[in-house]
Amino acid sequence: MTHGLAKIVGLLASVTLLSACAPAQSRATSDAASPTFVSLNPCLDAILIEIAERNQILAISHYSHQPGGSRMDGDMALSFASNGGTAEEIIALQPDIVLASIFLPPATKSALERAGLRIETFDSPQSLQESAQQIDRINQLVANPVATVESALLRLDVLGANDRPFELSSGGSSATPSVLLWQAGQIVAGQETLIAQLIKEAGFSSYSEALGLGQADYVTLEQVISDPPDLLLVAGDSRGQQHHALAKLEGTRVHFFDPSLFYCGGPSVIAARAELRALRASFEKAPQ
Repeated sequence: MTHGLAKIVGLLASVTLLSACAPAQSRATSDAASPTFVSLNPCLDAILIEIAERNQILAISHYSHQPGGSRMDGDMALSFASNGGTAEEIIALQPDIVLASIFLPPATKSALERAGLRIETFDSPQSLQESAQQIDRINQLVANPVATVESALLRLDVLGANDRPFELSSGGSSATPSVLLWQAGQIVAGQETLIAQLIKEAGFSSYSEALGLGQADYVTLEQVISDPPDLLLVAGDSRGQQHHALAKLEGTRVHFFDPSLFYCGGPSVIAARAELRALRASFEKAPQ
């Protein structure tokens, strides 16, 4: 057990002991003082349900109720009420805090502010550290001892603190496999992105970086076929990305990569890391 994890476990034990010893009236007062939330963003939904008490969450975004709209477990998501993001329904719920993307429509934001609601907006994290900072900020808003413990554990998992660095297996290939993440619309991610960091952390080299491609640059089917990467991660469904020629590429593995793994921080990071590390391990050959 790492020193940091040991401290968190100790904190959890302390919180449990204090809760058990506290008078019932005191606990009720604490619950009443905890802020309530409505979340309008599936990325924020996934973090909020990890660290907040259930009675603090009045509604999550309707995206999390849609298959593939979030990394949340489907049954878990459906156990929470959802909202469609309209000012009218949010105001009717009367949350203490509204969690939203920085792209919240100005008209909606203005209506919520006129109703006296507190709005906290979040950008998409572009690094592991920014994802951890997002968790820290939501923890501060949730403002209860359990959230402090849960957010600390989630933070460690996002940063990969409990994961061993990738190592080549004994007798494995020393070559670094190249990978292309081919997103919807046949574009690529830039190098200053969270998914690019995870790809390198997993032990891959970036195909798009080697070609000098940047954020949202377009990659044609012809380019992929003429100079294919070792691993092609298809995260879109355009005609080119479904072409039968991809299955015939020699020396290239083609793997569908769920887009929900790289659009968010928080729990999505943990799932993306695990999948990328498993893919990297599959390139390691047993000794001949």
